[in-house]
Parts: sequence; structure tokens; C-alpha cells
Amino acid sequence: MEATGLSVGKSVLNGALSYAKSAIAEEVALQLGVQRDHAFITDELEMMLSFLMAAHEEQDDHKVVKTWVKQVRDVAYDVEDCLQDHAVRLGKSSWWRFLRVLVDRHRVATRMKELRAKVEDVSQRNVRYHLIKGTTPGPKPATSVGPLTIAGSATMFGIDKATRHKGKPKEDLSLLIIEGAEDLRVISVWGTCGALGQSVVIKRAYDDLKKSKKFDLYAWVRIFRPFNPLEFLQSIMMQFYRSTSEEPGKTQETTNIGVQVLENMVMLMKQDGLFGAFGKHVSEKSYLIVLNDLATIEEWDDIKEYFPNCKKGSRIVVSTEHSEVATICAGQESVVSELEQSSVDQSIFASYDEVSQNQTRLLKPGSSSSEDTLDTNNPVMLEDEIHENQFLGDNENVVSKSLTCIRTITSALEESPLVGREKAKSDLINLISKQDDQDPMVISVWGMGGLGKTTLVKEVYQSQELSRLFEKRACITIMRPFVIEDVLQRLAMQLVAESSKRKEEIGFRQQTRKLTKIEALTEELGMLLERKRYLIILDDLSSILEWDMIIQSLPKMENESRIVVTTREENIAKYCSRNQQNVYKLDVLGYMAALYLFSKKVFKEDINLDKYPTLIEEANIILKKCNGLPLAIVTIGGFLAKQPKTPMEWRKLNGHISAELEMNPELERIKTILMKSYDGLPYHLKSCFLYLSIFPEDYNINRRRLVHRWNAEGYLREVRGKSMGEIAHRYFMELIERSMVLPSRESIGSRKGISSCKLHDLMREISISNAMEENLVFRMEEGCSLNTEGAIRHLAISNSWEGDQSDFESIVDLSRIRSLTVFGKWKSFYISDNMRLLRVLDLEGTSGLVDHHLEPIWKLIHLKFLSLRDCQGISHLPESLGKLKQLQTLDVTNTRIIKLPQAITKLRKVQYICAGRVDNEIFGASTYDELVGRMGTKPNKLCMWTSILMIFCRSSCSHKFRTEVLDEDDNTNRRDMCTLFCCIMFPLVARRLADLGGVAVPRGLRKLKALHTLGVVNIAQGKAAILHDIRRLTWLHKLSVTGINKQNCQEFCSTLAHLSSLESLSVHSWEGLRDCLDGLPSAPKNLQSLKLLGNLGKLPDWVAGLQNLVKLKLQDTKLTDMDGTIQVLGKLPNLAILRLLWFCFFLRVEDHLRFSCRQGAFPSLTVLELDYSNGIASVEFEEGTMPKLEVLLSRSSCSYTGLSSLPCLKEVLFRGWIHRAAVKDTRTQLARHHNKPVLKFI
Repeated sequence: MEATGLSVGKSVLNGALSYAKSAIAEEVALQLGVQRDHAFITDELEMMLSFLMAAHEEQDDHKVVKTWVKQVRDVAYDVEDCLQDHAVRLGKSSWWRFLRVLVDRHRVATRMKELRAKVEDVSQRNVRYHLIKGTTPGPKPATSVGPLTIAGSATMFGIDKATRHKGKPKEDLSLLIIEGAEDLRVISVWGTCGALGQSVVIKRAYDDLKKSKKFDLYAWVRIFRPFNPLEFLQSIMMQFYRSTSEEPGKTQETTNIGVQVLENMVMLMKQDGLFGAFGKHVSEKSYLIVLNDLATIEEWDDIKEYFPNCKKGSRIVVSTEHSEVATICAGQESVVSELEQSSVDQSIFASYDEVSQNQTRLLKPGSSSSEDTLDTNNPVMLEDEIHENQFLGDNENVVSKSLTCIRTITSALEESPLVGREKAKSDLINLISKQDDQDPMVISVWGMGGLGKTTLVKEVYQSQELSRLFEKRACITIMRPFVIEDVLQRLAMQLVAESSKRKEEIGFRQQTRKLTKIEALTEELGMLLERKRYLIILDDLSSILEWDMIIQSLPKMENESRIVVTTREENIAKYCSRNQQNVYKLDVLGYMAALYLFSKKVFKEDINLDKYPTLIEEANIILKKCNGLPLAIVTIGGFLAKQPKTPMEWRKLNGHISAELEMNPELERIKTILMKSYDGLPYHLKSCFLYLSIFPEDYNINRRRLVHRWNAEGYLREVRGKSMGEIAHRYFMELIERSMVLPSRESIGSRKGISSCKLHDLMREISISNAMEENLVFRMEEGCSLNTEGAIRHLAISNSWEGDQSDFESIVDLSRIRSLTVFGKWKSFYISDNMRLLRVLDLEGTSGLVDHHLEPIWKLIHLKFLSLRDCQGISHLPESLGKLKQLQTLDVTNTRIIKLPQAITKLRKVQYICAGRVDNEIFGASTYDELVGRMGTKPNKLCMWTSILMIFCRSSCSHKFRTEVLDEDDNTNRRDMCTLFCCIMFPLVARRLADLGGVAVPRGLRKLKALHTLGVVNIAQGKAAILHDIRRLTWLHKLSVTGINKQNCQEFCSTLAHLSSLESLSVHSWEGLRDCLDGLPSAPKNLQSLKLLGNLGKLPDWVAGLQNLVKLKLQDTKLTDMDGTIQVLGKLPNLAILRLLWFCFFLRVEDHLRFSCRQGAFPSLTVLELDYSNGIASVEFEEGTMPKLEVLLSRSSCSYTGLSSLPCLKEVLFRGWIHRAAVKDTRTQLARHHNKPVLKFI
């Protein structure tokens, strides 16, 4: 797992390095005469990136390394900002530029020298403190290391103790272990030679003591992550039994009996026998246990509770790479001695306590007895208390308490009970036991962390329905880090235990058990599973590579065998199962199940919270935060069970849930489990995920908006053969497939699958916490901190923030801000002259923003993304917009703008221009549509409306009229009101605009060679010149136009024929499209999305040739040949989404819409939407039609027949008012469907 700082550091450094190596940066360096400094900085950045990669490989997340990474990140930010700023300013041309270059040359040279010095200093800091192993230059001296080397290797902690004992004689580890009184003693080993060198020294002492029989029991345990108590105890007990079986004088039969006990114990790993046997051993016998690779203090806190001080002279040796962990394990009063070893250029130290031999070393800080290790208030402990005193001997009380604590920890790591999962359990059992499928099968269960996948599959595994279906069974959890030998060995051990009643068939020799080679284990598994029907559970698979390694080591599946895989990632689930019918997505709990689970956990009994109105209100807030996640419900419920059951206590938790997740040890398990998903992200996706913390709670994040912002921020890594749009979409989908974000319900009908997403409330807390830790995002909201540490890069202003300009400028350093996002009301001081590095200005949906607020925007010369979407106070863009030479995305959709300024033709890097109105507003009953519809073409009406508007415009100049009649605030001045009427109302009346959804564009668009998306453009007024410009945009992928008429339709068709790269086309016309599209001989061959809105009468012939069409929307087309249209559409091989909306057919009341084409019609259709189709009384699906249809969305009360003939149907969605009889009939058909599709109302 990779630390957040390391990931963000690599992401920022990678972006800076990419830009430093770019041709633009090299050209700037050449022109300004700083080539040598530029080359040096580039090389140093590359070395720093290599150092970060090395730190990642070593999983080094030490505090000193984190500090250095943060410094590297800040330097990378400065380098990138500096280089880009010079490039932008150098590109500005004017007649006096020659003289200006001389000034810039001096300023840039000075700045580059400063940066070079800073880069060099940060780079030397790594060498100075040996932060990353293997980075020290030059050969190592042949003498022992000095204090500086020790300090670096100890990562700056423990330096005093290490140097203080440097002159003492070196100790023998074996002697340190055996000396001392009968108390339990902990010896921590750490040093400069890494884990391997420490292991060699410890192993030598371990083997010597084992041969001399100084202890009764021996175990060497490697710490895996996440820590699993059951696996930990299982590993120790295996080695304990082996120690017992190897005692001299025992016969082979006795040894076999010991092995048999071991096998039985593996089978009872969840039963009390494991704890009883462990308690008996640690209380009655002396033991030597080595804990290898202990990494954190938290791990030690979990482990130490297992070993009470039974005064048998037992010893625990801890191997760690961190001196502070070694000190905590051995005790705060521990001493340090250097150990004897063969290496002369490295040092190994032992920390141990020689002050007090009469007290246990395993108590919590500040405690005075073993009783302090218990949490008697833990409800899990009280429920699962163990009664195993018959095994305890003389140390009954001590060991009983220790075992109770063990069960507490183990129970706390269990997932939630099966509440609300009855259907999921039944589905999986049916899938596994399916009798009509004689072939082997891999079943994948996937979903976000904390859903209870492990609990579910283990309940299924232990169910009586499956107990007799399989000859061989095994269930294991994949540990981290992944070790294939460990996985195969644990599989073999469980499969051997299944065969324990037939020893002659086991063939599992003692020496084989000790082997760790993959070949030996693979051979053994082949012997165990050959010609057997088996069930194997592989829990928590995290990569495709892991699956490939496991499945290659197993024999070929046969005889109806089953493998069940659980994972958090959809792509892994699909890869393992191959057959998509065997991929099972586990969703969050519904409200009633969540409420029942919460109540049961809090009150320990069934209780109706509705009878407690003061509690149910707070409970609903808690459940909303949990959002159906069993892990969160159980953990928070368990915590509240120990608190007073009052609204005040619950309100207190709701008010500080973020802090509680961070600081409350009883709730930290939630963050631990969810962080596992975050830790598994590659570094480039971590920055993308943290970026989501900008958006408010429950916010619907549009995919296009998000990926355009990612692109502007430089988060996308170039991949050969892939466009930035494709890469961004891949990033977005990967976050969803990894269960990091949730797809929104509004996504139905998107060509790319999902058009928007949301963050689970708890995942959002993870995102906010890590983003703030890295100074990546600061959310300015009510109650936020007034002081920030470090330079903030992304600023989000919430609608709850009520500060003034002085607060705004004092909280953050605006000169470092790269993005500004405003939610709520606009304030004029939000755009500051200090924002010289701003790349993203996102004002979507901001209220109170008017035209004159945009006047200073030309100063933001680095701006790449500008969104004014849904800002109703904006009616025109300033001409100074043309100075934003770096602008890539301009979104003014759903504003009052009807014409774009001439200045946009100067934006040579712009890729996306989005303007006009969205579809539902174009054809809705808006004020504009009603106005135009009533005007008609009569001159007297035109004059009347013009006169009325002139009077209204003059009146609007009055301040009293604006504030009292129009209800406008003080942000709107006289100029804004005049602009509103001059730019909108007069042109609307004078030109009789019939297609108000589009905007007029200036001539010269052909200059925008980088343009990818353009729309909605009104071509009614621009005549042929605009279409000639569009024809030259050969890289255009998406075009949306309105204003098609008889006069320009031929020119429009000719333009389409030239757009060979076009993938998406949307054509709107209020007047109608009849005969307007027939002039196109053939559509662009790459067209994937087509929207036709307006009276067509007949489907154009070229539609039948759209072999790559994925999405089709027909609205108000009034097609007369319904059967012919259905026949044509049914033959399109790749059509996946079909939306037939709002009078798409011209039908009589008695007509029926029948999908009755040839066998296999609509072969790829997955989503069908029907909306207010005029006169449709019924819809009929015939056998063989739409074999892949999964979602049927309807806004019509027409009846449906033949739903049972849709084999892949999963959901039927009703929107709006639906007749009760239609709903009843649909429910009846769905009940008979073999897939049991769900019926939802949205």
C-alpha cells in the first residue's frame, strides 16, 4: 500500500517532469538563455521521481521520508508553475516585445537560479539523511558506520540511544534472549542493514536456541497486512504443534497424531477450541516467538494483547526497520545494544528492558496491571466472552482475560451479520448449486469495502445446502503482501483436513508441508483435487495478476467444481468469471434493513425506533452518512451502544463525524477498511480521487465536467494511441469499477455508460481528510479553519461560507491557487489579481453572477477551464476573453448568451465550446418558446412586441424598478440590465429566432484547429459562412446544431460529408427537419451518437448505414412509417441505447408499437426508453428481439406484452404518472421472468 503523500508527490512530480521535457519548455529555455539550468532541473526531477519509486518499492512511509516527499512535491509545483508562466508570457506578442524580452531574460534567469538551488538542496537532503536506501553515492567505507549513518538509517529517531551505546561491547542475541528472570521479555531488533540482514542475525540465534531446547515451543511469524488474528494464531499454533511433534523419543505414530491435531485445529479456526488450545500452551509452557517485519505501533498494540505474562520465561523477538517501533515494543525505559554480526559496514541494534524484570512489558502505556488491557465496556466482548477455564491451569485469571481480549479483537474484525442479505445468500447458493450447468464455474462477488462480502460468502460456504455437494472444500482470505506460496500452502492444508478420514489418500508428507516452492505445492494440489468436485473460496482478491498466479497453480477445473472470488473491483470480477452471468454485484443495504441492523446493534434487541421520534431523526442522519454500508452501521452502532441513548449524544456524533472517524479508536476500523481501497489505487488515480473532495456532499458530479477539469489540471498521463478524452474516460470508469465512487441513477442512457457519479459519504470523508493532509484541497465553508498550513492548490467555496474580502484573502495564499470552484452565491472579490496561476475557474450554478463580474477575467492568463453553466445572470462574454490563450474548455450552457464574441476565434487551444440550451429546455414550455410561438410572422405583432420591450428596457434602468419590480439584487447594475435586453430580447424579436436552443457564432471558427466539441450552434443566421468554417474543422468529434431550414440544409449536408472524424451529431429544428437531411449521401462512418429533434416525417436513408451507431435519440420527429423505422433500427448491429421520445411517431390511437423484426433484431440494445409517444396503446416484444436488453425506461401508461421474451432484462423503470393497471400487469410479467427483474419508480 502506498502512502498518500508518496502518491500525490509522484503525480505532481510526473506532471512537472513531463512539462519540463516538453518541446515548449525547451524552446522557452533556449529563447531566454537558461538551457543549462533547465537541463539540470529536468535531470534532478527525474532522479527525484526515481527516488520516490524506490520509496514505494520499499513501502517506506516514515515521517522523515514523508517530510522529504512533501518538499519534493512543493518544488515540483514551483518548477512547473515557473516553466509554464514563462512559456505563457513569452508567447504574448506585441511591437514592444523586443525590449520586454531583455527584462524577462534577466528575471527568468534569476528565477531559474533560485529554482536550481532549491532543487539541488532538496535532492542533497535525500543523500544527507539516507532517506531512500541505495541512494548514497560512491563506495562505502570499510570502517564501521559513524553517528551520521546511524541517524539516517534509524530515520532520525532513536539516534540518542544508538550513539550513546555505540562504544559498548557488542552483545550476543542468543544470550540476550535467555538471560533474565521468568517474566515475559520483549527484545526488538533494528538497524542499518535492512530486513534481510536483521533476519539472518535473528535466525542464527533462533536455530541455536531451538537446537539446545531452551524453550518448550517455537514459532517464527511474518506479519501480514491487514492483520488477521485468526490467521496469526493459526500460524503460531501450527508451529507449536510441530515443536511438540519433533520432541525426541516420540514415535512416528505420535508425530502423526500431532499432525492430525494440527489439521483438526485448522478446521476449527473459528471455534473456541483454537483459543483454548492457544491459552493452554502459552500459560503452561515457555515459548520463543519471532515477529518478523513489524511495521507500525498499531500492529504491536493489536498483537501484544495475545501474550499475557505467565512467568514461564518466555521471549518475544520483534524485527522491525523503525527504531521508534522497536522502542515502544521493548518499553520506553529500554536500553540499546549493538549486536554481533558478520557485516562490518552495517549495524544492528537490540532494544530491551533491563530496568524492571518483575513487570510485564505488554501493558498499555500508563497501565499498572494486566487488567488494564481489557475493555470491559466493549459490547462485542460481552457478547462473545469465552469460557475455556478448563485449559488454563494455574494462570486461569490472566489467560482468561487475554483470551477474552483475543476474541474481542477477532470479533471486531468480522463483518456485519447477514441482515438484509437473505436474497443475496439465496442467489449465490442457487448459482453455485445450479444443476443444469455441468461445467466448472467461477463466480465473482464484487462491491466496495465494508459491504460484507466476506461474511456473505462464508455464510454461503458453511450453508447446509452446499455441505454435501462437494468432495473438497477450502476457504481462504488473500493476505497482503501477496505471496503465492502462502496461498497455495493454506489451500493445501485445508484440503488435506477435508481428507483426514482417509490417511492413505492424503499423500501430504511432512517434508512437503515444509516446502514453499510453487512446483511442490502445485503438484500436491493436483493430487488432492484430481477428478474431484470441489468448492474453493478466494476472499479479497485485489489484482488480475494474483488470479492468474493462483489459477495456473490449480489443476484444470472439472466435474461441476466451483471457485468463488470476492473483490472490490469490477474488472477483476469480470476477468475471473468470464461469463457475465456469474458476476454478482453486492449493493448497499436498503433503508429498512439498515435501520433494523442499526437498532439491533445499539439496543441488543429488536426495537422499533419509530416509537422514539427524538431518536429516529438523529438515527436517520447517521444512516444517511452510512449509506447502507454494513461495516459503518455495525461499528457506529456498537459505539453508540455504550453511550447514553439520548438525542444529545447522537447529535454530538453527527456533528463531529469526521473527527470521530479520525480520532475515535472504536470507529477507526471504518477508515481502515475503506482506506484499503484507496491505498490500492495507482498514484495517478489517487490525485483524481482526492480532487473529488472539491464537490459538496451528495453532489451529482457530471463526468464531462470532471474529466475536462482533470485535463486542465494536468492529471492525465499520455498514452500512445489514445486521446486525452479516452484516457480521462478510462480514469473515470476505473474509479467506479474499483468502487471508489458510485454511479448516479441519472446515468441511464449515456453512450459511455455512466454520465455522472457521486461519492459515498464515508468515502468522501476519506477524500477530504487525505486532500487536506496534502494541502491539495481547501473547502471554505462554515466553521472552517481560519489558518492553513502550506500552499493550497485547489479552493472550493461552499454556499454556507459568509466571510468577507479580508477573510478570503487571509485564509489562503491566492498566488498558489490552481483552481477555484464556487457553490452558491457569487461575491465580487472571488476573482483576485493575485490568482496569477489559476487554471480552472468553475462557477457552474453560481447565483448572483452578472456580466460585469467577468471584466477582470482576462488577467487569468493561465486559465484552461472556464464554466459559467447555469449562470442565468450572464448574457454576454467580454471581448477580452480572447486574451485567455491557454483556454481549453468554455462552457456557457444554459445561460442567457445567444451570441459568442468574435474574440473566441483567438482561442487557438480551445477544445470544447459548449453553449445554448440542453434538449429538455429547448422543447420545454420556456418563456422564450412561448414568446416566439405566439409572435408568428405578422408585422403588426412584431412591432407591438418591439415597442413593449423598448418601454420595458427603459424602465429597467431605474434602480427602484430593478430592485422592487424585477427583484434583482445590488450586484445587477444598469449596464447589466441594458445588456440583457440589447443582447437577448431585441435580437429575439427582430430576427424572429425560431431555434432558441443555439447560439450564433462569429466567422473565423476555422482557425480553431484543436476544436473537439462544438454546440449548440444556431446556423440559421450565419448563412453559408459559418458552415464553411465548420467544414474546415476536420478534427471535430462532436457537433450540435439548430436552425436547419430549407435554405441551408444542402450546405449543411455538404458540411457533414467533410467531417470524417465526427462521432456525435445532434440536430435540432423547431421549424422541422422534413426533407432537410436527405441530401447527405452517407453519414460519417465513425458516427456513434445521433440525436434528431424536429419534424422529420421519414427516417433519412443514410441512417441504415450507421454500422457504428451506439446511441440514437428521436424526439418530436413525427415519423409516419413506424414499422419500417423499427425494421431499419433493428438491423443496426451496435445500437445499444434507443430513446423514442415525445411524438417520435405520428400514430393513431389504435396503433401499436410492435418490436417484431427478424430473429435477433436489436442485437446489441441494452437500454430502451419510451416517453410520451403519441397514441401508443401497447408495446409488444416478440421472441428473439432485443436479446441483450437490460433496462426498460417508460414515461407512458401503455401496456407491455412479451417482457418474458427479453432474456437479460434486469430493470423496468417507470417515471411520472403511470396507470395502476399498467403497473399491475408489469409486476405480474416480471414475477414470471427467470431473472426476476426489479420494478422501480424514479
